[in-house]
Amino acid sequence: MQTLDWIVLIGTLLTIVIYGTIQTRGSKNVQDYLKGGNTSKWWTIGLSVMATQASAITFLSTPGQAFNDGMGFVQFYFGLPIAMIVICMVFIPLYHRLKVYTAYEFLENRFDRKTRTLTAILFLIQRGLAAGITIFAPAIILSAVLGWNLLLLNVIIGVLVIIYTVSGGTKAVNVTQKHQMVVIFTGMIIAFVLIFNKLPDDISFTKAVEIAGASGKMEVLDFSFDLNNRYTFWSGIIGGTFLMLSYFGTDQSQVQRYLSGKSVKEMQLGLMFNGLLKVPMQFFILFVGVMVFVFYQFNQAPVNFNPTATEVVLNSQFADEYKAIQEEQTLLFTEKKNAINAFTSNPDRNTTTIAALNSKNDALREKARILIEKAGEAKNLKVESNDKDYVFIHFILNNLPKGLIGLLLAVILSAAMSSTASELNALASTTTIDLYKHRVGKKTETQMVKTSKWFTLIWGILAICVACIANLAENLIQLVNIIGSIFYGNVLGIFLLAFFFKFVRANAVFIAAFITQFIVIALFLLNEFEYINLPFLWLNFIGCVIVITIACLIQGLNPTQGKDLSVQSS
Repeated sequence: MQTLDWIVLIGTLLTIVIYGTIQTRGSKNVQDYLKGGNTSKWWTIGLSVMATQASAITFLSTPGQAFNDGMGFVQFYFGLPIAMIVICMVFIPLYHRLKVYTAYEFLENRFDRKTRTLTAILFLIQRGLAAGITIFAPAIILSAVLGWNLLLLNVIIGVLVIIYTVSGGTKAVNVTQKHQMVVIFTGMIIAFVLIFNKLPDDISFTKAVEIAGASGKMEVLDFSFDLNNRYTFWSGIIGGTFLMLSYFGTDQSQVQRYLSGKSVKEMQLGLMFNGLLKVPMQFFILFVGVMVFVFYQFNQAPVNFNPTATEVVLNSQFADEYKAIQEEQTLLFTEKKNAINAFTSNPDRNTTTIAALNSKNDALREKARILIEKAGEAKNLKVESNDKDYVFIHFILNNLPKGLIGLLLAVILSAAMSSTASELNALASTTTIDLYKHRVGKKTETQMVKTSKWFTLIWGILAICVACIANLAENLIQLVNIIGSIFYGNVLGIFLLAFFFKFVRANAVFIAAFITQFIVIALFLLNEFEYINLPFLWLNFIGCVIVITIACLIQGLNPTQGKDLSVQSS
């Protein structure tokens, strides 16, 4: 980090915070603060929805995911366009007609207050945890590669977000996210161009793709039904559709983005914009990771990209073993580079040798990972041996010119801020409208705005606390999606019961939701301890089906139980 990088980084972040605070301060009523005065245009909604989902985890973890496993992760998003169409046709018109501030208000209209409260609490639990992770993800990685204090980074990111989110509410989130997405897109495009320019002169774009393909990184589609494959076409279309329906249709952090729209048409256009652009965007980010992989076919990579992990093992009793692995990798790199040069100049293009050498390299990296874990255990330290999340940031810091390092770090922190701001805004809205409002009686608009600001501050502090005690999972982007999958299927099932199963009443849904949540958590734990094989994406579909089935069975056994509360038509 040179002086120019610091200027670019600090200048970009402060500009966003100051602009968002100045442009949106002074909200005097709840509609302005929580729904942005219903003034957002479709492009603002679309970019805000994308920025909410595209956290720093997206730009740190996704390239690393592609570096290790190739393009197959894009299948995770195949259900998104389908979900956008359903939400535009069903969810948005209903939310707009009922003039709700949160998605969970609708559930009280359809069922009763306890169902609304339960669903809101499920949202608060999973989104509160996710908010902490979106702060923690960039903080721990930047801490490891730059040597910055982890706790201080958590606090800085959290405080920057709290400043403008408390000040301007939903409108501040929407306004800043437009500019954050500009920074993010600019940074990623520049990174891609620079990666390609750093490849050898005789390696064209076509040859780079061929090298990636020969190494198994360009396999986008997997039509198998093998549950050992976490990301397949079917898990994306089925599990992904249910996850996206839950996230965009029932998660207040997203619902609040499009509820700020000027009209139903603006809301629908904003979501369709997201549906059309999101899959190509994720494909591009993954492709950046694949090009980083190609870059390291011509430039030697470390055995492990986490510098902290490398330092720990090199200062342990396993140092000699680790150095032997490094030496073996150096020899393997030379052999692999020769094989790739032969491949690019040979019209026969036999990929067997390259694939075999890559398998050897993966085996060496796995040996190194095991040694790192042993070194951490010997020193009683928590060390992250899985380095997927460190691949892209390692490339940035070691290969980009002055100024652009600061810009790419600004991209990562902007993404963290944009996603966290949406989450805090939604957490505060849900707490204020769904839990607080009905328990304190009638309050003035000024009092409700002040209460919302206090809840935003409280949730911001809690998110920072979660970030400070969090630990890395196998891959951060997977961790966020796992947390969502545990809760989202159940919540989506409740909403689908409300929309389409008019004979099911409140008590049946409430009991079914409780039972389902315990079943889904049990299934997740059984998979974690390897008693069953059930990839987390399927939890969305299974949770949704279980809550609908149980509710229908309970209502069928007690057809006169509960009060019939159909969706209001006005």
